[in-house]
Amino acid sequence: MSQSSISAASSANAARRGSATSRRLLIGLGWLIFALFLLLPLFIVVSQGLKLGLGAFFDAIFEPDALSALKLTVIAVLISVPLNLVFGVSAAWCVSKYSFRGKSILVTLIDLPFSVSPVIAGLVYVLMFGAQGLFGPWLSDHDIQIVFALPGIVLATIFVTVPFVARELIPLMQEQGTQEEEAARLLGANGWQMFWHVTVPNIKWGLIYGVVLCTARAMGEFGAVSVVSGHIRGSPTPCRCTWKSSTTSTTTSPPLPSPACC
Repeated sequence: MSQSSISAASSANAARRGSATSRRLLIGLGWLIFALFLLLPLFIVVSQGLKLGLGAFFDAIFEPDALSALKLTVIAVLISVPLNLVFGVSAAWCVSKYSFRGKSILVTLIDLPFSVSPVIAGLVYVLMFGAQGLFGPWLSDHDIQIVFALPGIVLATIFVTVPFVARELIPLMQEQGTQEEEAARLLGANGWQMFWHVTVPNIKWGLIYGVVLCTARAMGEFGAVSVVSGHIRGSPTPCRCTWKSSTTSTTTSPPLPSPACC
């Protein structure tokens, strides 16, 4: 074996050892980041939640306030996710199947909730539908309440979860093309049959993944929902108002009730 062959083989072995070391370092770094930013916070949350035992944990879950919050969350999810499903499929169909003026603007608007703070989004709905908002007087005259009620929570949830279904379906539909739909139309299928028997089987996994992400985001949303539901920093909650009234009821001259609590 010549000297050049030996040196080439040793160089190849050194390169393989270097690549194996780099691979192990990258895998270890990935696991470290995963543990620090996901597993450790999750462990702390679970340990703190179960610090007083399972009995106290389940007692807290089945309190009336907790059950009311869970019920409200489920209602908001059941309303917002199907609406976002319809919008996401429609938007993905328009973007991937048609060319029209303003298409790039529509794609940008779909991604807008990713770049807007949920708190700002909730504040926008308050400014639009609140008592002093743009549509506030008209809504008040017709006895319609949007903010600080279920409709406002649903609107805020829909806004923050809009992109998930559409963003999962647009690449799939663009990759699919229009050849299969055109073939189905030539064979006599109408639009509904073409959608159910051609389009849906090709996008079903992306559709499922988008619905799962949309549901998880809707159930975990706090910022926008906190604003439109009236949970604003500085304003006392009904529980605090009750506590204040109970602690001042034994005084000789009870104070006048605070307007914020009325």
